[in-house]
Amino acid sequence: MTSAQEGLNLKVGDKVKALFELLKFRLAFLIAFSGAMGYSLGASSVSWVKIVLFCIASIGITGAANIINQILEIDLDKMMKRTENRPLPSGRVTVEQAIIWAVFLGVSSLFVFIVYFNLISGLLALLSLVLYGFVYTPLKRVGPIAVFVGAFPGAFPPMIGWVAATNHFGLEPGILFAIQFFWQFPHFWAIAWVLDDDYKRAGFKLLPANGLKDADTTMQIMIYTLFLLPIGWLPYKLGMTGINSAFIATVFGVLFLAQTFHLMRKCSDKTARQLMFGSFVYLPIVQIAFLLDKL
Repeated sequence: MTSAQEGLNLKVGDKVKALFELLKFRLAFLIAFSGAMGYSLGASSVSWVKIVLFCIASIGITGAANIINQILEIDLDKMMKRTENRPLPSGRVTVEQAIIWAVFLGVSSLFVFIVYFNLISGLLALLSLVLYGFVYTPLKRVGPIAVFVGAFPGAFPPMIGWVAATNHFGLEPGILFAIQFFWQFPHFWAIAWVLDDDYKRAGFKLLPANGLKDADTTMQIMIYTLFLLPIGWLPYKLGMTGINSAFIATVFGVLFLAQTFHLMRKCSDKTARQLMFGSFVYLPIVQIAFLLDKL
């Protein structure tokens, strides 16, 4: 039996589970959380109904982008241990089913953004999907330029949230974008470092400099992390938040930066993994601090 036939013959419960896996729900939820922080910072008063709608739309548009990524990389995912059991390479979902699922998620999410929020947020969400699915994805085999391109849709969520709340684009959403943009580099390069052997099996070239796990790569990671220190003060300077969150952003920025120096000294998978987990801590804590300071 072919993988396509297996995909068609799955039980309904297994099929639903496989379609849910395609979303990469944990990643989509984290992105929706980041967007919800931007929405809450921009809103004059927070409506929980709007927050829920925004999160559903964010998860949907992110899921659609993730599915496009997996459709285009189905043959590459078969080469990597980390991804060989995903729904598409394992045959639990056919490409045709994945396309239908992605179109449904993308169209319905854009409908929510445009109808319940505003046109600008919908257009930004569409741009994010296109950049991630159709530009970043093929560039992953070209070189580290993919990380730079991927940092744009990766930094869109809090900006989209602010625009969804205010129907206005200006310095404020730009600053939220900038914080998450520069955060992307140490975050993703730490992941690329840890998964380098697996990525090489698929021909992905994501580490900066000469593509090696060496001092040149750690230097670039440190430089991008350094940008987070002054940028973390800008929400306070623009009157978006108070000074308390600026201090919190500085403290966690310094701790994050210290991890990059630790990586520079050790150049090991263990320290890269520590930096990866540190990146997961830095962003939500700083965003929550901004929100609490505003409230």
